Amino acid sequence: MDMLLNVPTAGDALAWIDCARRFRDVRALVIGDLMLDRYVEGSAARLCREGPVPIVRREHEEVAPGGAANTAANLAALGATVTLIGLTGDDPASSQLISALEESGVDTALVVRHPALRTLEKTRVIADGQFVVRIDDGRTTERDELTVRRLIDNLRVALPSVDVVVVSDYDYGVVSPALLSEVTRHRDLSGCPVAVDAKNLARYEDFRPAVITPNLLEAVVNAGIDHQPDSSPDLEDVEAIARLLQAKTGAAHAVITLDARGALAVDGQGQAFHVAAHPVANAFAVGAGDTFIAAYALSLASGADCALCTRLAMLAAGIAVTKRRTAVAAYQELLQRVSLWGHGAASAPPQSLLQLAQRLRSAAADGKRVVLTNGVFDILHSGHIAFLRQARELGDVLVVAVNSDASVRRLKGPGRPINREQDRLALVAALDPVDEVILFDEDEPSALIRALVPHVHVKGGDYAGQRLPEEAAIRDVGGEFVLLPLLGDQSTSGLISRIASGTPAGAAR
Repeated sequence: MDMLLNVPTAGDALAWIDCARRFRDVRALVIGDLMLDRYVEGSAARLCREGPVPIVRREHEEVAPGGAANTAANLAALGATVTLIGLTGDDPASSQLISALEESGVDTALVVRHPALRTLEKTRVIADGQFVVRIDDGRTTERDELTVRRLIDNLRVALPSVDVVVVSDYDYGVVSPALLSEVTRHRDLSGCPVAVDAKNLARYEDFRPAVITPNLLEAVVNAGIDHQPDSSPDLEDVEAIARLLQAKTGAAHAVITLDARGALAVDGQGQAFHVAAHPVANAFAVGAGDTFIAAYALSLASGADCALCTRLAMLAAGIAVTKRRTAVAAYQELLQRVSLWGHGAASAPPQSLLQLAQRLRSAAADGKRVVLTNGVFDILHSGHIAFLRQARELGDVLVVAVNSDASVRRLKGPGRPINREQDRLALVAALDPVDEVILFDEDEPSALIRALVPHVHVKGGDYAGQRLPEEAAIRDVGGEFVLLPLLGDQSTSGLISRIASGTPAGAAR
């Protein structure tokens, strides 16, 4: 079994970021059991006279999408276009759930609301930060044939336009054999990957999904193994369970999530991986499995292999468990986590100029407008962010060329850069306006412009009034040279001087 940590031991942090960026191009469909997670919080100072239970004085209440609805919310938060199919009652809980989903950016038009059913709802009562009780309500198992037909009709509307299907089956009855047959038919015709997160994997025997993602308890139950709740099987035993479930379901990938121990995955070639989890103090695990499969499904749809899918899914779940209650991992949070986690790989090589030039030629052939800018980006500040956002608005693809350490020393002197080139490159790559990054060693970008042939080359307004050597290069390739005004008075040199002098932010200068 290979051990994979959440930092790349070989490979490239930029490949992680590149995969995560493609999440925004993915159209995802979620099918499953929709729930409303309700949290009632308060304080408890005494016990009830009627029995030895605390009296909780209600102080706060909040709701969040739960179950398959939480999976959909996570997919949307990670940047995907998301359609949801499921079943609710026609009741206040349904209205709250639909409203929360729409606020999250999930398309709920294909959710069926049935007046004879009650929306699934889980109410958690919390006193002084401690769980007291969970109350479950609602039912969706008593479906009539008309309701099943409406769900299938909605599924047929949605399937042709999606890139990945996520089945989030909590065994509350929405995912019927008829729905699974329809998914199978479409998968076999289109090749659309199907990710399955199911309590009862017996219903998915020979289903051949792209991936299954049970947690450890679900895995041992579905494998028919006698397991003590307080025991922790070693990784070799977990691997054997994963292989058994992979064989039963016909899954290409089988991934068992292990809470604080991370996840163990077996890929389509039979290779097993263990991806360790980053330690999180006071982790809140409700809904972490939904975050995991959302990130895994998007990575899968973006062309990643099992190892990278598992790594990115673990990073996303690690973000969600740091938050209170049922939460999501956001796209920008994942980019930042990938950057901070991945840029420490000393062996990670920058992408080649030839690779980038080929991708940009393809983008231009598709009618996309390519914008190029360059800089040192030594200590990122708000001025950089504002500048890059303005530059991105000038086209469809923003390429940032980052000066190598050697070129920075030539331009700025022996005391610069403060941060090494790989760190600067990875941090710039994690910024939302940026689509591509490349390292360059020249003092000015004329050669880069001729190789990449951008439609626009952008410089900051501090270069106004100067003749820059790259102006001739951009004219030679038929592009446009643009000076953008700088916003505010932030500068890296100013920040370094202020740090050196110990001057606090906001102090008179």
